[in-house]
Amino acid sequence: MKITVEEIDVSQEEEVIVRCHELNSQIRSFIEQLKLPQKELIGYQNGEIHRLKITDIFYFEVVDNHSFIYCEKDVFESKMRLYEFEEICQDTSFFRAGKSLVLNSDKIEYIEPSFSGRFEVTLMNKEKRIVSRQYVKELKKRLGV
Repeated sequence: MKITVEEIDVSQEEEVIVRCHELNSQIRSFIEQLKLPQKELIGYQNGEIHRLKITDIFYFEVVDNHSFIYCEKDVFESKMRLYEFEEICQDTSFFRAGKSLVLNSDKIEYIEPSFSGRFEVTLMNKEKRIVSRQYVKELKKRLGV
């Protein structure tokens, strides 16, 4: 794959052109990342307020009416509701994976069928999450399976 980078004057509009033989999942993911404004969310940990890039988030989960943002190594509490997180992440690599779980499909290392039609997802940080039966179709679509 050939990559060309050209620096332009600040008065010109930035532009990315993708030329490909086939629009596969890898290129789609790349395009999604480019389209995704560098949104940041607020996470709370040990009395500290952290700014988190949405691209660093592995998943968002609600447990006992408390919302949590999971990154590679850290867990942050959030004041957002699940539906608010979904709205912010609309048209990105995030998808609903369970009643209280939204996963980042870009952080999935591999998947395995589980019992009762569910799938077990292993993330790049080796954490395992279960994708509910009704969301398996979306998981497969996002991974091109």
